[in-house]
Amino acid sequence: MDKAENVYLDLVFLCSKPVLLLQNLYQKDNRLIFKSYFWENVFKIWIQIIIKEKVFAINEFIYKKKSFSLSLKIIDNEEIANLNQKWLNKSGETDVISFPIILNNNFSNELSFLELGDLFISLETASKQALEFKHSIKEEMLWLASHGFLHLLGWEHNTEQELKKMLNFQEYLIKKIQ
Repeated sequence: MDKAENVYLDLVFLCSKPVLLLQNLYQKDNRLIFKSYFWENVFKIWIQIIIKEKVFAINEFIYKKKSFSLSLKIIDNEEIANLNQKWLNKSGETDVISFPIILNNNFSNELSFLELGDLFISLETASKQALEFKHSIKEEMLWLASHGFLHLLGWEHNTEQELKKMLNFQEYLIKKIQ
């Protein structure tokens, strides 16, 4: 993974207590997903790629920013199901939920930093999916984080074509850090 430079990131990284109890069950390489420095570097690299390559149509003012803020919390199925019900009016657990904050207005354009929003990933669901897709929990967490991260930047997938483009870009981002 390349070192991410020229971008400042204020990352609030948390793991819920039930998730923290599980971290020793994972192999050493997979334990990186429980480390703030790992995620800070991942998000910085992704931000740099997006700013440098301008590969998709998002809010143009993002390209002018050098300082970003976001939160990532790794949680269990119970907590993600509660968030899903309370804020999205959907029942049951899911793998990732994003709450974007990006506003394109004169006030946010004047700020030197950009608050992206909050990202929640269920470790339980990610673990099940990792087994199902026959890859590591680290790979699945990167997949889910990249998906949620793109939503924080304003990327939506309302059609199959938009989804395919988004999934391809997720693969591209993940390859850049492995």
